[in-house]
Amino acid sequence: MATPHTRLGDCPHHTDTSDRLIATAMAVTFSPLLAARAAIAYATTGHVYEQHPRLGRNLTPITIRSFAGSAPGRRLAYLLSVARGDMCFIGPRPLDPEDAEAQPRRTPNITPGFLSPSRLHARLGIDYEPETLTCHQRLLSKDGIALTARYLIAEVLGSNGLATPATYTQLGLSITNTTMDEALTWCVNTARTRPASTLVFVNAACYNESAENPAYASALHHADRIFPDGIGAKLGARLHGVSLIANLNGTDMFPRLCERARNEGLSLFLLGARPGIAEAVAENMTSKFPGLQIAGTRHGYFTSEEETEVIATINNSGADILLIAFGVPNQELWIDQHRKQLNVGLIQGVGGLFDFYSGRIPRAPLWLREIGLEWVWRLAQEPGRMWRRYIVGNPRFLRRAWLDSRCTRHCRDHSTGQRPLLNYRDEYPEN
Repeated sequence: MATPHTRLGDCPHHTDTSDRLIATAMAVTFSPLLAARAAIAYATTGHVYEQHPRLGRNLTPITIRSFAGSAPGRRLAYLLSVARGDMCFIGPRPLDPEDAEAQPRRTPNITPGFLSPSRLHARLGIDYEPETLTCHQRLLSKDGIALTARYLIAEVLGSNGLATPATYTQLGLSITNTTMDEALTWCVNTARTRPASTLVFVNAACYNESAENPAYASALHHADRIFPDGIGAKLGARLHGVSLIANLNGTDMFPRLCERARNEGLSLFLLGARPGIAEAVAENMTSKFPGLQIAGTRHGYFTSEEETEVIATINNSGADILLIAFGVPNQELWIDQHRKQLNVGLIQGVGGLFDFYSGRIPRAPLWLREIGLEWVWRLAQEPGRMWRRYIVGNPRFLRRAWLDSRCTRHCRDHSTGQRPLLNYRDEYPEN
């Protein structure tokens, strides 16, 4: 049996009628619910279904129907496609005919799935991860039940029907809401220009730090781009009525940035972490991406008297992109203080990223990231250092985000005359 991490096309042809039988039984059992959802669709839109042309097994054209309208339960109609045999319960996402040429690794005889891993990833903004599951995963198998449970959690954490603005404001910070590909394109384009532009990532702990540390908040305001990182940022955005397009954390971005930099002929300088860590990262990345240019490395344990020498080393290296791993808030404060002295195109603060890619600390498995619990993995690895950040900090952030969302709703109503709850005068000026 295939595992949840089987690459597409690795399994032999397989036909399982159990999915069709289960779907038929479910459709009959829940027929009153399906009829009610169909009635809502017709009452609100004038028609019952929306039709979606897709490619099924052997790239045969199929039509998948969802209930019309934006009310919950649109995809319940997918049960009919499973009952017909056009789909299975668990498998790769149904291909749009226009996307078929972009999926060269997918074996034609694979049936698309009602519950697809790519949709699971999209719900949590990590759909830049490769799709790795075939439909050879039975719904009632151990792995099938586990995947379904993760999918249900992701549905709860998702943000259906919310706006996806290019930028939004959270706790006084202007956050860029974009895809991973667009973020990488901005990075490589910016890396070719001078003077330096800066990029930072903010998670729940960063929001808390910015609320309590004015110098750090000022440094974030001076950054050219702020990207949302983690499940906390996603939940905070949802409180504001915003759906995050992607979870743009530095750990996921780094290997993709290395690949793009290699392809674009750009070089990187790695600054930070303990002695030997940056060198290990450089060795691992150049092994993974042959031709990647690492202009230099330097650990982060240097004195203020050595800063001039460190800056000169970076400038003399000819690096286009500088990655700084001092941890929050030190890296952002250092970037804000020295960005004008650095002759690079792009500066990124990347936190503990070097520890992951040096091999010192293992990354959380994908299934934990799929349900937004990577922070639990980090807490288990370093409880003494991380308990305050997560056990105390996460509830504190959610409270702040909730108050901030109330402030946004009430203070933008000019008739109330209320002052901002959190006193963000720049974002909510007095009338």
